[in-house]
Amino acid sequence: MIRDLHNIGCKHGIGRVNHMEDRAIGLKSREVYEIPAASILIKAHKDLEKFVCTKHENSFKAIVDQRWTELIYEGLWVDPLRDALESFINVVNQKVTGNVKLKLYKGNASVVSRESPYGLYDLNLATYDTNSTFNQKHSYGFIPLWGLQSEIGFQVKKTINSLEKLKNNSQTI
Repeated sequence: MIRDLHNIGCKHGIGRVNHMEDRAIGLKSREVYEIPAASILIKAHKDLEKFVCTKHENSFKAIVDQRWTELIYEGLWVDPLRDALESFINVVNQKVTGNVKLKLYKGNASVVSRESPYGLYDLNLATYDTNSTFNQKHSYGFIPLWGLQSEIGFQVKKTINSLEKLKNNSQTI
């Protein structure tokens, strides 16, 4: 499968990487390589993860992935943190199963469909038409509370700006 994905990905220009990298010893290096099969598999896997995991699992998984990558890149395979991070990764991945269909075209791999017995997406809840099972009345009290801290921050900023304008105007008179 990997060889087939490599060949298919190459034909579509998938997985060409050209970036600047910070080496563990502090040097910058330019890295250029082709990883078509890995790019395709990672794209499909991450999409499936997002489909079957909660918002909080997905958010934390990104942090775990970043730290795991840093440990491995820096040659710290034996660090105990790697085992702890992999424990989380393994638990999350127990439900990452299903099918992802990708369209490969001109260097892009785009997800066109996905399915999993563990998918958290429910069309009846996610739509806002008259047949939706989601009760929109549940959001009336939630919306003002959700944005309360942002609204307070905005009002404080407006007050500070007004005070600064008054201060600047009084200094110029």
